[in-house]
Order: sequence, then C-alpha cells, then structure tokens
Amino acid sequence: MTLAAAATHGFLSPTGVEIAFLLVGIATLGAAVITVTTRQLVHAALWLVVALGGLAVEYLLLTAEFIAWVQVLIYVGSVVVLLLFGLMLTKAPIGRSPEADSGNRWVALAVAVAAAASLVWVVVDAFRTTWIDLDGPAQGSTKVSGEILFRHWVLPFEALSVLLLAALIGAIVLSRRDKEEPVEDRSAGRPARGGNR
Repeated sequence: MTLAAAATHGFLSPTGVEIAFLLVGIATLGAAVITVTTRQLVHAALWLVVALGGLAVEYLLLTAEFIAWVQVLIYVGSVVVLLLFGLMLTKAPIGRSPEADSGNRWVALAVAVAAAASLVWVVVDAFRTTWIDLDGPAQGSTKVSGEILFRHWVLPFEALSVLLLAALIGAIVLSRRDKEEPVEDRSAGRPARGGNR
C-alpha cells in the first residue's frame, strides 16, 4: 500500500476485503438471529453452524488463519456436534417445540440488546483508530495468538468456556421430555402413570 493510497483510504473508500467482511458479517448476524428465534431445536443448531462458519470466514479475511481453523474445528466441529448429539440422545422433538419457549422473550431481547451494546462499546473504545494492515505479516499465527490469549485473555477465555457449557446444559434441559408425565389410558378411559414408551 503506497503512501498516497493510505492517505486516501477511509470509510468512504472501502476495499474489496472490507466489503466482503461487511457482507459476511451481515449474513452471520442474520444466521445468529435465526438461531435464537426459530422454534425448531435442530434447525437452531444448524443455523448456529452457519453463524460460527461466518465468524471463521471473518477471521480468514482478517488474515488470522489459525484462529479461523480453530473456530471451525472446535466450535463447528465439536460444540455443535455435541449439541446435536445431546438433542438426539434426549429424544428432542424434531418439529416445532412451543413448550421450549419460556415466555420471557422480551426480557431476553432486552438483555441481548444490552449485552450487544456493551460489547460494541468495549470493542470500539479499545480499537478506536486501529487499522489492520492486511498486506503486512500475519497477525493470527500460532505464536502470536497463544501469547495474546494465555497472557492477556485467560479469564475471558475461561468465562466463555463456562458460558458454552451452561448453554449446552440449558439446551439439553429444554429438549428433555419429562418421563413421568401422565399418559392417557385409552382402554380404561382414565389417565395412567407411565413413561414414554
């Protein structure tokens, strides 16, 4: 990048990489919104794959190849597969699941908007005038990523792992049917106790 090109570069003259980053970001945001609004648990897990894959593409566009492949291997390849196995082993309904809706949709929306606003404010405040030089050396190498992650970001990394574990447990609890629910005894015309058989 020449000095003249760097001087004219700004928000009004985006590069192709920045346009691709914006488009992939919009698609990823759409997949994330569908993930939390759909009433079909299996579809939510599959849309989560799309959202996490979009994040991996964003990392590739930021020349952080190592982080991108970690995103694919760990989150798309392990977390979502574990979530799908949890749904299958607990005999979650394949179709619509209205009983999985707690009715606190507006409270959840308010919390999500507040959390998103906080994250955006923190990121904008931390990287206010920072530009990533895409033509420079790779920023997402194993050595650089490991040093940054385990020196400065250990606590958020562990907090995120606990959050993912809580989300997995919550998904299994929501998809699990009560084995002691009363089953209608059709021969005698009265309810009988029993499990799902």
